[in-house]
Amino acid sequence: MGVQISSIIQKKEINLEDLSGKKIAIDAYNALFQFLSIIRDKDTGDPLKDSKGRITSHLSGLFYRTVNFLEIGIKPVYVFDGEAPVFKKITQEKREEQRRIAEEKMKIALELGKIEDVLKYAQATARLSKEIVEDSKKLIKLMGIPYVEAPSEGEMQAAYLAKKGDVWACASQDYDSLLAGSPRLIRNLNLTGKRKLPGREVYVEIKPELIELEEVLKSLGLTREQLIIVGILVGTDYNPDGIEGIGPKKALKLVKEKKTLENVMKEIEWKFEVGAEEIYNFFLNPPVTDNYTLEWKQPNEEELIKFMVEEHNFSEERIRNGIEKIKQSIQKHQQKDLSKWFKS
Repeated sequence: MGVQISSIIQKKEINLEDLSGKKIAIDAYNALFQFLSIIRDKDTGDPLKDSKGRITSHLSGLFYRTVNFLEIGIKPVYVFDGEAPVFKKITQEKREEQRRIAEEKMKIALELGKIEDVLKYAQATARLSKEIVEDSKKLIKLMGIPYVEAPSEGEMQAAYLAKKGDVWACASQDYDSLLAGSPRLIRNLNLTGKRKLPGREVYVEIKPELIELEEVLKSLGLTREQLIIVGILVGTDYNPDGIEGIGPKKALKLVKEKKTLENVMKEIEWKFEVGAEEIYNFFLNPPVTDNYTLEWKQPNEEELIKFMVEEHNFSEERIRNGIEKIKQSIQKHQQKDLSKWFKS
């Protein structure tokens, strides 16, 4: 869900090719949920599975999308969530309830033969199991791509990488990394291409969006601290739905008038178990780690074939083709200095 401030954020459409040569920290959980939601059987709404009944939609999305990134010259870094803050419990419970409701509606739609509704509700049923997460890490490693394990929220760690200059931008559908100080955010990175609108025979072209924190703050006339307050008023993962009756524009007006969290709190009724100041401080100084190494390597061809083809029944021809594209990409983008590709 993330912070719901899209309507007041200045965005710029770009092409994937504009990111060539850039290191991008990708919110791994966000990406996996996207793959699990979108990559499904068109008739049943079920995720893709191997011969043993294990879900493989995430592996399909990760492999082919990452190959695509590398072909373009994008150097991805996947950042995985660690332990969620205690005050995120309410959001997690709410999401699980939403999944249960979606599963029930999906079941009814399937019985009625309403395939469009089946697919719509199926997208809201995605769950990340420990097996899905660990298999994703294994695949990423075998492809020669670095990943980082955050001590807490992945987006906060990704923002930290960007603030340090270790990556050029963060990639996520949510805006949390902006509040955490990432200088740049890329949206739609994993959704780029033609997508069918739910329930309609209409396809739209989805392009990446570049959002630059400095430009956002300048256009809104806010500091980052004040942008965090706007986010809290509208609602974050830690105080879902925000303050009743306050949307992004009203929140912006209130913050510009009152300036500080202390002054804003005098104007609203706070009904959440977690304190506003605790959320505010979490965005300002989230738990992060320096325990990571960003190094891009050659893919482990033999182990990739074993993992994707022998264990999970992917097409050997397509996987080998993907591996070859990775190798060609490394040569194409770093012909003069291979060591620069691996370590930069």
